[in-house]
Amino acid sequence: MDQIWQEAAKALAKITVTASSDNAPVRIEGTAEGFRCIGVGTDAAVFQSLKIPEYAFKIYAEGKRDKLIAEAEVYGRIGASPYFSYCYGLVDRLLVLKYEEGPTLFDCLLQGIPVPKQAIRDVEDAREYIRQKGLNPRDIHLKNILLQNGRAKLLDVSEYIKPGNDFRWEHLKKTYEEYYPVIDGKPVPFWVLDTIRKWYHHWNRYSSSFDEFMRIVSNQINYRK
Repeated sequence: MDQIWQEAAKALAKITVTASSDNAPVRIEGTAEGFRCIGVGTDAAVFQSLKIPEYAFKIYAEGKRDKLIAEAEVYGRIGASPYFSYCYGLVDRLLVLKYEEGPTLFDCLLQGIPVPKQAIRDVEDAREYIRQKGLNPRDIHLKNILLQNGRAKLLDVSEYIKPGNDFRWEHLKKTYEEYYPVIDGKPVPFWVLDTIRKWYHHWNRYSSSFDEFMRIVSNQINYRK
């Protein structure tokens, strides 16, 4: 099996992943025959092989090896869990992961796919599972949660070894409870989600609380309609 991973790593060697500034998605240059990009984040991009689709290959950007090592370590401590994917190993600059189907919660909002309360409960249970492993569940947001048959599965665990609470999940859960019933099953325009993402990244610069931040967002969105 290691040979398959090594061959995949060689095939993906022509692809360059570069981190962007201001929390923007990574830039991808180059192509690899027989692979397709299935995900792009702020630190890495994920590819799937058409020959061995059961695997996903997460390529980290240059200068992000510390996160690569951290994520491999976290997956090793998590082990097999229904709330997370599985890491088969680390090769050069990439992780070899189990491919997981399903839209992210970000995609669900874009497409109007209902997000059930069970998915929110699953994330809560996953966070408790992580704490029991002596890790710290953080950096949990719309693009890091998949919806699979009404259940949630979490991606990108690289920050679970960091201390402190970034409150991203708490804010997301609060938004779901207070605002989601209004848009349940309705597509949300990309510009709205992207604007909120960018503003949230800087929200502490112009608001004193999350409630104040959401008030500003609501006012601005209503103004632009």
